[in-house]
Amino acid sequence: MFHAACYDACHINAGFFHAPPREVSMMHPSSAVVPSLLRSAVVAVLGLVAATSPWPQALAAQPAAAPAAAPPAASAAPIAWPDGTTDRWHGFVRHRFRFQDRDAWVVVPERPLPGRPWTWCMMFPDAFTERCAVPALLAAGFHHAFLDVGNSFGSPAAVRALAAFHDELVRRGLAPRAALVGISRGGLYAHRLAAEHPGKVAAIYDDAAVCDFKSWPGGKGKGKGSPRDWQACIAAYGFADEAEALAWRGNPLDALEPLARAGIALVHVVGDDDDVVPPAENALLMAERYARLGGTIEVIHKPGCGHHPHGLDDPAPVVAFLVRHASGAAAGPRPGAKLP
Repeated sequence: MFHAACYDACHINAGFFHAPPREVSMMHPSSAVVPSLLRSAVVAVLGLVAATSPWPQALAAQPAAAPAAAPPAASAAPIAWPDGTTDRWHGFVRHRFRFQDRDAWVVVPERPLPGRPWTWCMMFPDAFTERCAVPALLAAGFHHAFLDVGNSFGSPAAVRALAAFHDELVRRGLAPRAALVGISRGGLYAHRLAAEHPGKVAAIYDDAAVCDFKSWPGGKGKGKGSPRDWQACIAAYGFADEAEALAWRGNPLDALEPLARAGIALVHVVGDDDDVVPPAENALLMAERYARLGGTIEVIHKPGCGHHPHGLDDPAPVVAFLVRHASGAAAGPRPGAKLP
């Protein structure tokens, strides 16, 4: 299923995102926690959280005289994170630690959703953060994570480290399937992980994302490319030379079938005038191919916008998409599925 929308300032011009549902006061974030830019995004999605969460249905089923049951996530024991330090990240507590000799961190929401769904930024976790939905999702009850695998272009070594980090966070109590955030070259990391381990991913939010390293950093299409990064990419993957890299058929555009089989939902935000990661040879080509495979994908266009700024003035459409496709049952194991 493929949907497209044009985004202009704070207006949505297509039908996949509808008017904000009713507000849910029990989860409404305070203005001290959520910046004003994000408040509308959170309000717009809280009704969807309530609709997809088991809390309202469970409470409604209780007899009138019975005491209200506590939300499952509120009664769950806090997760014990590895030894390290804590600080504040966009108003939320962040746990910083080392994982396999790499910097890692997890940000904890004030009221985790049942099942503890989470987002995971692959690269550039501090770039255009409020525009890229994560603080609003934290306010709605998602955890958020990051592992620094360096400028490794989604190479096999990077994917191994990311997969191990996922397993550790799930072991500690996060949901089995994460919502990945692929900003720019982070799209390579997100899709390579999803292709190799589809059972670990519920959804991917791609923002001006690289979907084929021949486009960037290779510069073999209409984009500018980056010769230095292209050589670093070839080395990271262990290719013998450029010819081997160009012949490789494991780019995100080539490896969509495992994602479609696993029901991984994709949402892309693209600047129509992006000349660094041209949409025509990245996101839009992916949308065509994924739709043919029967996958769920939505594309949000920003007319007149280039590669920057990432995200949206009002990230509510992305927030709603990830709540719909990466929380509740969607974040758990697929029934009957045997996915890596």
